[in-house]
Amino acid sequence: MWVFGYGSLLWNPGFEYQESMIASLPEWHRSFCMRSIHHRGTEEQPGLVLALDAQDGAHCQGVALSVAPELQDQTLAYLRERELISSAYLEKMLDITLADGRIVEAVTYVIDPNHVQYCHLEMEEQAQIIATAVGGRGPNTEYLHNTASHLIELGIQDDDLDWLSARVRMLTGT
Repeated sequence: MWVFGYGSLLWNPGFEYQESMIASLPEWHRSFCMRSIHHRGTEEQPGLVLALDAQDGAHCQGVALSVAPELQDQTLAYLRERELISSAYLEKMLDITLADGRIVEAVTYVIDPNHVQYCHLEMEEQAQIIATAVGGRGPNTEYLHNTASHLIELGIQDDDLDWLSARVRMLTGT
């Protein structure tokens, strides 16, 4: 079983995996299009987390994590508890292309565009929200900066996250 990580799964997968490899997912775009009311915000002051939004011609680079057969059931249970907390994500099996050219099917969590937590905000508004939101797993800034820095370490270019990370640092003075 393969799992596609594009946000916090890059730096905090929370499960044991056998192999990690850069991978690409066509027709999906990584963006802060999901309001977070549990992990990085509250119902009173929602934060923002990354989700995959369907977009013609787009592609998202992330990491594919392979899970041993004997750990698949417990890994799926863990991921469902973590990712499907508010039903804003949909669990899909999507074809991804691994860095070595193989095409594999991977468990992938994408945004439900009909869910109340789905949003499209200007970059400055995203930065303002991320700079102040805090949820059950900590500050929204931590989520942004960890994801942005891990993408850089992996050699994955994401101009939006780079801009947001720099802007939020300006807003917070850190």
